Amino acid sequence: MESKITYFETISPENTTKTFELVRARSAELGISKFIIASTTGATARAAMEYFKEDKVTLVVIPHQFGFIRKVNAFPPELAQTLRDAGHHVHFSTMLFHTDGLYGNNTATVMANLLRCFSQGVKVCFEIVMMATDGGLASVGEQVIAIAGTGRGSDTALVMQASSSQEMTRLRVQEILCKPLNPLNIEEVREQLNP
Repeated sequence: MESKITYFETISPENTTKTFELVRARSAELGISKFIIASTTGATARAAMEYFKEDKVTLVVIPHQFGFIRKVNAFPPELAQTLRDAGHHVHFSTMLFHTDGLYGNNTATVMANLLRCFSQGVKVCFEIVMMATDGGLASVGEQVIAIAGTGRGSDTALVMQASSSQEMTRLRVQEILCKPLNPLNIEEVREQLNP
């Protein structure tokens, strides 16, 4: 089998539309109708809802958990309701790679940093697929497309076989549709978000 991967040379929210184009094309070829999408402020969720409105797909939107980084969650409650009214899902859950304080060791951070070697978006794709599966919004073994990014917008899309955090060894990346060519480490991501 031969397949194409798109590499984004710059990290920018401008990559979102191209990411969505790649997702639409590949999902049609594979018959995938569930997209698991990271969205912190709701901007990416809103863009996805608009972009895919004519497609017969279900969006599973995964915002930050409550209490992560800020006291008030950045994802608008009214947008969560709009998405749900349109037949999509919004799932607030524990961010699996941010649990060091809960378990008293740094295993989650080590795993996250290893995945960030591919890109921040790859790390987030792994995390959100497990979060969605843990929440009953994807089934173990179900083929989905995970969409995430670096900072703002989307620049990473993976075709994945879903699994829960309890069965992590069943989680699979089947295809990389796109990712940044030169991923940033977490400190560089933070610098880009807060110059």
